[in-house]
Order: sequence, then structure tokens, then C-alpha cells
Amino acid sequence: MEHLKAKVDYGVDWICSQLFFDNASFYDWIERCELAGITTPTLAGIMPITSIAGMRRMAELAGGTNFPAKLQRRLYKFQDDPDAVAKIGAGWAAEQCANLLDNHVRGIHFYTMNKSTATEDIYSSLVVTGGSKLRKSH
Repeated sequence: MEHLKAKVDYGVDWICSQLFFDNASFYDWIERCELAGITTPTLAGIMPITSIAGMRRMAELAGGTNFPAKLQRRLYKFQDDPDAVAKIGAGWAAEQCANLLDNHVRGIHFYTMNKSTATEDIYSSLVVTGGSKLRKSH
């Protein structure tokens, strides 16, 4: 947190979080940032799981990332069906995004790892109300 605060003090305009699969953890981290005096706009880092192997690789690369038991249970139930795993991963990420938007997150950054199809599916599934619009960037 001290390193992030130092970056903000040097003039960072925005922050992008590490990937996460548990929104409660993200909201807790945002609150801890606020306690540290960090109020810089923060984008939520979302990465749709597209395969079991990819999930294991993410776990290695993003030490400390929490994969909720509910998500793991869904994925491992269909671990021998790659299409089902990808649909579950995209569905989970879509649920996360809907919740983040409902809670007025400043923005969402998708970690696609060159697999943008899942992100496009998530984008298409989101319904925004109240005059808000999602903006797609390329």
C-alpha cells in the first residue's frame, strides 16, 4: 500500500487492479486504499477463465489471488468439457462485472491473454440502465 500511495503522490492519474475473482476482496482493497488516502480512480481487473490449465497458470502468476470455492466447484464439475469450462468462466466474470457496475466501479479492465471472445461475450451480456453506456475500446 505504501508503494501505491507513493505512486499516487507522484501524480498517477488512475490505477488498474490486479485480476480478482472475488468482488468482496476488491471492495475491501478499495476501502483500504481510501484509509491510506488513495482516492485515485481505480479500474477493476477482470480475467475470464477460459480453461482449467489457464486458471492454474493464473494462480501461479498472481500469487494470493483467491479462487472462490463456488467458482472452483463449478469449474471442476465440468473439467472434462472445455466448452463448458469457458462458459462457466465467462459467466462468472459477467456476474462480477454486473455487480461492479451496480456498485459504480470507475471502470473495468479485461485481461484477455489474446482470447477476446470471452470478453466480447461478457460485454454483450451486460445490460446498463439509467442512461449509462458501456464503451468498447480497441
